[in-house]
Amino acid sequence: MSRRRGVRFWIFAAGLGFAVLAVAALAIWRDDILEALLDPQVPYAVYRPPPAPDFAKQGAWAMLPVGPPSSSLPVDVFFIHPTTFDGGKDWNGPIEDRRTQALFTRVMAPNYAAPFASVGRVFAPRYRQASLYTSLTVFDDAIEAREFAYADVLNAFNTFVGRLSPGRPFIVVGVEQGGALAARLLDERIANDAGLKQRLVGAYLIDTVVLADAHGPGAPVPACTRRKQSGCLVAWMSVPWSDFGRSIRILTRSKVWDDRGRLVSLAGRSVLCVNPLLGSATDENAPERINLGAANATGLEWGARPGFMVRQVGAQCIGGLLRVTRPRSASLLPAGDWAERLRAPGYNLFWADLESDSEDRTAAWLAARSIAVTRPE
Repeated sequence: MSRRRGVRFWIFAAGLGFAVLAVAALAIWRDDILEALLDPQVPYAVYRPPPAPDFAKQGAWAMLPVGPPSSSLPVDVFFIHPTTFDGGKDWNGPIEDRRTQALFTRVMAPNYAAPFASVGRVFAPRYRQASLYTSLTVFDDAIEAREFAYADVLNAFNTFVGRLSPGRPFIVVGVEQGGALAARLLDERIANDAGLKQRLVGAYLIDTVVLADAHGPGAPVPACTRRKQSGCLVAWMSVPWSDFGRSIRILTRSKVWDDRGRLVSLAGRSVLCVNPLLGSATDENAPERINLGAANATGLEWGARPGFMVRQVGAQCIGGLLRVTRPRSASLLPAGDWAERLRAPGYNLFWADLESDSEDRTAAWLAARSIAVTRPE
């Protein structure tokens, strides 16, 4: 009996040791494993992308307002959603993919577009987005897929501009890879059009790496330096306060647009950080007590306001990155499988802050032109 027990013990010990090694291997190489699973396995040079969207048709828009503009919503919002397409056989996702549409409706719209709905109607194009896989690698194929997506966003924006009433102001919002596309839109399309620059209330590039020197004082779209300023840019890339490993990965792997419309490495250039709690490009610390409200809005219907959790996080711009303290609520922490953790999360730590910020900048733009806003009763 003792010999049998000894054999069972060693079998159990060996199995436990194998399980521990397997878990450790997954923790170390999980990004590599996910990368292998999502790799399209075809060079981009011979890849045939999905059909182009026709933005003259309603089906090419994830959100499209119905009816004429309202005086209570004086602004129109052009919203470029973050990646909702994981990858697999395609480098760029088809716009009719049901899973990506569901992710937009359930997660991205209520968490990232809804904070701007208090000031304007939201237009959100479906575009042949670069897959989540392209954020895991710096190879040329992934870069080409991200550059390819810009053509759709530019076409959608031109359609959006064509639908604006004469002189009507607008806001541009982009999140993560959508934010990178919005950055190019600002630098190439809006910065070179005097009429559009005058109508730009503000731009918000959420969790997006943007070059600081491209948006300095005197630039066509400068970084915001105070809360009640219009025609400026709010942009930041956030990292957990003590996660220095992620900070290094962001600064070494991130891509930005050069003056020829290509995604290139940062190469040591400074990154722009506008603190969303302060509304300005400053290294001043913003304590938790001024956080107007984080929200986990996933699953809310459009138009429903989330329950806000105030004083959840503090934030400070350090070395071009927004270092954010750990949220008090467990519902504001990363969750889900590996792919879900790589996408924009199903909560917004600055939901109410962005709503208030956009309202202040809209009021500033209107006040400069002596335009009154009619608020609904």
